[in-house]
Parts: sequence; C-alpha cells; structure tokens
Amino acid sequence: MSQSMALRPGFVKAAQAAPYLEREDEKTLALLWRAQRDAQALHRIAHAHMRLVMAIAARFRHYGLPQADLVQEGHVGLLEAAARFEPDRDIRFSTYATWWIRAAIQDYVLRNWSIVRGGTSSNQKALFFNLRRLRARLARHGDHPPSSTFSQIALALGVSYQDVEMMNARLSGGDVSLNAPLAPSDSGEPDERGDFLVDTQPLPEDSVQEMIDSDRRAAWLKQALATLNPREFHIIQQRKLTDEAMTLEALADQLGISKERVRQLETRALNKLKSALLQNQPEAFLPHLAGSQLRLSA
Repeated sequence: MSQSMALRPGFVKAAQAAPYLEREDEKTLALLWRAQRDAQALHRIAHAHMRLVMAIAARFRHYGLPQADLVQEGHVGLLEAAARFEPDRDIRFSTYATWWIRAAIQDYVLRNWSIVRGGTSSNQKALFFNLRRLRARLARHGDHPPSSTFSQIALALGVSYQDVEMMNARLSGGDVSLNAPLAPSDSGEPDERGDFLVDTQPLPEDSVQEMIDSDRRAAWLKQALATLNPREFHIIQQRKLTDEAMTLEALADQLGISKERVRQLETRALNKLKSALLQNQPEAFLPHLAGSQLRLSA
C-alpha cells in the first residue's frame, strides 16, 4: 500500500467494506502465508484488518502528524504481525496484530513528532503517550495545582517528578527554530534565538587537546627538574611549585644562608630549567620561555 493511497476515499470505503474473517478462514490463510508464502493469503488477511489499522491510527491524530502517515505505519505493523503470527496458538489475529500496529505507530510518532528525540525508554514512552490522558483525568476530579498533578502522574507511571515536568513542557509547545527572529536589535536587524545560546565553554576536542598538552608539559618539566641538585630543587619547589610560595627571607632562615644567596640559587636553578626544557622540546616551550621569568605550574 503506497502512502498516496492510504486515505483516499475509495481506499477507506473498500477497507470498511472488506468482509470479516471467520476464525477458521483466518487460520487457513495464516498457514498458507506462513508455510507457502502465499502473497494472496497475506493480502486477504491485511485487507480484512485495515479497519483495525485506521481505528488505532485515529487515536494518535492529536499529535499533529498526517493521518495518512499514521495509517501507513500501522499497515507496516500489520504486515509485521502477519509475518510473526502463529496460527496454531489459540488467539485471534486481530488481538495479536493490535500490539504490533500500535507499536509501529508509536515509534513513528516518537521519531517525527519533534526533531528532538525523546521517549527512548519504556517508562519515557509511557509518559509521552499517557501524560495528556492522566492530566485530563485528574482535572476532571478537581482543581489540582501542577505540582500535585505531576507528583501523582510520576507515581502512576514510575518516573521522576522532573521527567513529568519536562515532558509536560515539551508537549505544551512545538519545536522552535533557532533562526526564528525576535525583537529588532540596535543594529536594525532582528535578533535570532540562536544568538542567545552561545556557549562560552571550549569545545570538547579543545579541552581534550589541552589536557594532553598539559600532561606532556608536566612530564617534560619533571625531566628538567631532575637536572637540579637537592638544594636548588627545594628552592624551586618552595618558590614556584606551591600555592603559597615562601619568601626569600623565610628560605634563607630555613637553609641558614643569606637572602641574596637564596636569590642567586633560584636564578641559577631557573636558568638550568630553561636550558633543559629548550634542549628537549624547543618548539613546545619557546613561546613560554620568551620572558626573563619561567612560570611553572604544579
């Protein structure tokens, strides 16, 4: 069945006039299709149950999707049911096919109702398709505040309050283009919604690259620090590699030398670090070592 034929008046009339199948006829046709792949038998089964497809599709008309598309998807579910139906089981085909028809239409609605995919879990699907009905039922039994309504729906469907609140917001309004114009700006051109959604955070790939570069620089710095003697390393550690750097006076008292001598040792240690870093990785550290002071980070 092509989509263009889905809801033509002639097709609807033919579907409504199709004869119902008796249990034995239904079983015989199902066996022919299952055992011999008799296309005529499949056609008779599908044609006899198109009324069922249109009735189920009509329940989803309030989602704003073309009725012909809903019927088309329901027909896909009907054919899937015919392919899986086991005629030896004591069950009518219509009972079995109802689940497949409804599932096919629901999947189509979830895929096409919004460009933002939602309802990926079974609980979320139940919330999507039952929120309006439960909300209307609660409204008929009294005027409840939204918080109470959402709490009762969350309890009934086994989802969180936040999920109900978010789904209610989604169902209350359709998709809005990021290029939709807003009020005119000072420049005369109207602002767009996307203009107010600029993310100032770095891109994920930039963050990963920075993390990799930081790890590499830390490894190179560790190698350079290994060139210092113990006293030089202690001075650099206390002056450059701690959050609260010690003063020259405090280090002089700690080491039992003059303040000037501490400054000289610090300068010598910094020059040794510069030489080691530039010797091993000049292209990576040359921009950072252009000044007279070496900036180290723990």
